[in-house]
Amino acid sequence: YLVGVGRADCTGPVAQVPLMGYANPEQVAGGLLSRLYSRAFIVADPERSERVVFVSADIGMVSQRLRLEVLQQLQSKYGDLYRQDNVILSGTHTHSGPGGYFQYTLFWITSKGLVRPALSSIVNGIVKSIDIAHENMKRGRLFINRGTVENSQINRSPFSYLENPESERNRYSSNTDKEMVVLKMVDEDGHELGLISWFAVHPVSMNNSNHLVNSDNVGYASYLFEQEKNKGMLPGEGSFVAAFASSNLGDVSPNTRGPFCANTGESCDNPQSSCPVGGAAMCMAQGPGNDMFESTRIIGQNIYLKAKELYEKASQEVTGPLSSAHQWVNMSNVSVELNATHTVKTCKPALGHSFAAGTIDGVGAFNFTQGSVEGDPFWDQIRDQLLGEPSNETKACHKPKPILFSTGEMTWPHPWHPDIVDVQIAAIGSLAILAVPGEFTTMCGRRLREAVKNEFDSHGTRGMNVVIAGLCNVYTHYITTYEEYQVQRYEAASTIYGPHTLSAYIQLYRGLAKAIALNTTEELPRGPEPPLFNVTNLTLLPSLSAENAPANKNFGDVLEEVGQEYREREVAEVTFVGANPRNSAENATEHNFLTVEKYSNISSSWRVVLNDASWDTRFYWSKGSRGQSNVTIEWHIPAGTEPGVYRLRYFGHYKRRVNLLRTITVPFEGSSSAFQIT
Repeated sequence: YLVGVGRADCTGPVAQVPLMGYANPEQVAGGLLSRLYSRAFIVADPERSERVVFVSADIGMVSQRLRLEVLQQLQSKYGDLYRQDNVILSGTHTHSGPGGYFQYTLFWITSKGLVRPALSSIVNGIVKSIDIAHENMKRGRLFINRGTVENSQINRSPFSYLENPESERNRYSSNTDKEMVVLKMVDEDGHELGLISWFAVHPVSMNNSNHLVNSDNVGYASYLFEQEKNKGMLPGEGSFVAAFASSNLGDVSPNTRGPFCANTGESCDNPQSSCPVGGAAMCMAQGPGNDMFESTRIIGQNIYLKAKELYEKASQEVTGPLSSAHQWVNMSNVSVELNATHTVKTCKPALGHSFAAGTIDGVGAFNFTQGSVEGDPFWDQIRDQLLGEPSNETKACHKPKPILFSTGEMTWPHPWHPDIVDVQIAAIGSLAILAVPGEFTTMCGRRLREAVKNEFDSHGTRGMNVVIAGLCNVYTHYITTYEEYQVQRYEAASTIYGPHTLSAYIQLYRGLAKAIALNTTEELPRGPEPPLFNVTNLTLLPSLSAENAPANKNFGDVLEEVGQEYREREVAEVTFVGANPRNSAENATEHNFLTVEKYSNISSSWRVVLNDASWDTRFYWSKGSRGQSNVTIEWHIPAGTEPGVYRLRYFGHYKRRVNLLRTITVPFEGSSSAFQIT
């Protein structure tokens, strides 16, 4: 094959934008723990024209708007080389990245609308990572390996899982998929290029009290792998690219200690995930560490170490033709043949009452509980008044789900949920990547993989390695099995196309697999094109106005100085006169907010040893009154840091008023005093 890899920054604004994932309007960005990246991998057939692009981006999920804009840019740059059928865009599902990049109304509510700078950063980052991969194509080889990851996940809806038939459950040793699949890439001289790992776990080690933008546990795994392979480079630099991509993580949590009542400390591992005092709002899962930062590192390191082992031992070569199959489908109206006599249908999108309960990884508001198969007259009344009552047809279709929001019947100012959904498979020799538009639960993923593998087998394409890539192309919430759907915990209430959603997807993906096996992908109907709504910027974010430094101070001046000396495992901390970090994101695509610098006696100069992409640094922004704000930079000094003289620097932009109508953006910087590490 010809193989190319690329990585580009897609962080975007790190202040004031709501974070995407927990749907908690209070959880607004206020700084940076680690940068977000798009990682792109291109595999091409040197003899024929086929190619496949796989992108994993450190974002909550890929939205339809995001995908359509990326495809538009690729079209104008590369013509028909990169298209909707051979480009897979997958989100890692971190819950600590900026939101606001959606066109469907439901996602505006918790993202404060459509935030153009956030959307643009992700679009540009993805396109740039593909550009870099495209420019670095060289002859190479691919190897695949798989193995088991321990101590890194639990099933967060075990009572739903138990609804699946016992005979089916008995075939599996666990109620989560512990298998990791690793694809290793080297050039023809054996030089290492990169890897993709697929593993099913929610990146929710950082909980909904966090305000620092970061890529969570899987992002930390990428960071460790890339730091290891790009020796001597700053984080985010170097040619080796390691993607830790999402899979069927619907009911899988990294918070391995399980759910406990925050007020009493007793377990709340019950079908309603509810506590005796305080109800569901008190029931929260705990990670393995003492705090969320440590839990993120523990889970991330587990995943990294297994990937490293599988990568080093990978010997099964991937060979064979490349192909891709894609369709757009109206998921609100799919007929599914269950058997010769029985046909069922999917539904217009709707969310159930338990959607509002959230999960043990991030609880909802107003004390909704999971597992509600009855509506609540109080909330239903409010909903009917504000948003309109669901139609009888939609109510019947979704049974036993009590509908909270009938999003498929809500169209103001735009539809609240997608109808048109992408289904897609890319085959690289013996590897089939199923790009799925949401969060499949453990058992859903198993059924889908098995059905697709059997489909390939039945058409003579034997021994395919089938992997699920999650959160691809358009976000449609969750997909549960028909049995799990009956008990209506959070994942089932969020299965928006009704009880037969999984059966519909299995039918559709089997159709794609058949087309690939029989080489008839050209004949697949394209399906109805998704809409691109005419909305470019509509947001409740505060506008960026002129800023001020306190009296007798300048931007970048130190307000609270570092100590004179520190030891390893201590925290060096400095506070500056700051400015809104959004100014920087809107001014430069790859703005670095901070450096840790070490003094070299030999050259009598300062050398940058860390940047803001490091997981050891934290950048906090806090807004004051009268256009003033502060920035605090922390360096959590790791064990093994070389003794010597160091300093912390801050780089920002402030808005200055030139006249009544115009402000300009002015760059500035600040530095702490020097301090000693002993």
